[in-house]
Amino acid sequence: MFKDAKRIVIKVGSSLIIGDSNAARKDWLASLASDIAQLKKQNKEVIVVTSGAVALGRSPLGYGARALELEEKQAAAACGQITLFSLWAETLGAVSLSPAQILLTADDSIHRRRYLNARNTLDTLLENARVVPVINENDTVATAELRFGDNDRLAARVAQMAGADMLVLFSDIDGLYTADPRTNKDATFIAEVTEISDDIEAMAGGAGSSVGTGGMATKIAAAKIATAAGCHMVIARGTENNPLKALADGGKHTLFIAKESPLSARKHWIAGGLHPSGIVYVDGGAATALKGGKSLLPAGVKAVEGCFDLGDAVLIKTESDKLIGKGLIAYSADDAARIIGKKSSEIEQILGFKRRDVLIHRDDMVLE
Repeated sequence: MFKDAKRIVIKVGSSLIIGDSNAARKDWLASLASDIAQLKKQNKEVIVVTSGAVALGRSPLGYGARALELEEKQAAAACGQITLFSLWAETLGAVSLSPAQILLTADDSIHRRRYLNARNTLDTLLENARVVPVINENDTVATAELRFGDNDRLAARVAQMAGADMLVLFSDIDGLYTADPRTNKDATFIAEVTEISDDIEAMAGGAGSSVGTGGMATKIAAAKIATAAGCHMVIARGTENNPLKALADGGKHTLFIAKESPLSARKHWIAGGLHPSGIVYVDGGAATALKGGKSLLPAGVKAVEGCFDLGDAVLIKTESDKLIGKGLIAYSADDAARIIGKKSSEIEQILGFKRRDVLIHRDDMVLE
């Protein structure tokens, strides 16, 4: 299933990037970069979610290995972030790829405008075959209440945001077991999970590394987020060189199977999970175009109603008030009112900026 994936999110934990001596594992990073380059040559889109900033920032601040308060973690992240992304720039640059640094907080996955801005940025970056988005939690500004707390869940939210069809969580263990195989010789390996039941959740243990913060419990939580968004998820051992090649060659792993595609999951969420904030009335030509699988252009809109913002859900109706669909709108009510009936090429001249050529993209729309 990994070989068939088109948009892949790869999560790399602190313990994989940093060795026991607190030095970067440059040979391992180089092998991962080589694997990523091979995926890019296969026209696959790759996003990396990385840990390591706090761990790399401990030494400059003299923190050693002791537990850190939130403010100390934020300070360590500020120091370590530069080193971390320098590592990614060096290793990806060696295979002719360029990293694009993105820092996110949990609030960015909740606030609709920030969510859409981040999603649009990711889509734009992934259009470039030489660029790899590299994402980390913005520990420097995140408060205790607005932190993911681990990059497993961050990776799952990124997979959801990006509409990825595969999430790979590399760990120091090769998959899910009925118990911790490091302490229980009777633990049984589970190769495939089709439903995250109470029994599956009960198998999760605590954090296993002195460097990282995520354990199997966070990986199960990530699997629930990812599969609900239509994204398959893999837990695999990442400690050896070329971990992606090993996975593609059939290396041992646990696969969590999503029941639908990312696009289908997104459309179900739009249809049933969002309360509409307004109405967009379209002409007959636009209604026909929408039924034919097209996006909604400003030129086909006759009127807008309600108080909505960028990214809000709106109903789509004909001029005779017949409901034909629901979608996420790309402009606020005030801006939409100024560009309806106009050509897409006129948007920037009218508003002074242009987000998209369409009012509602077909992937952000559900028809009746």
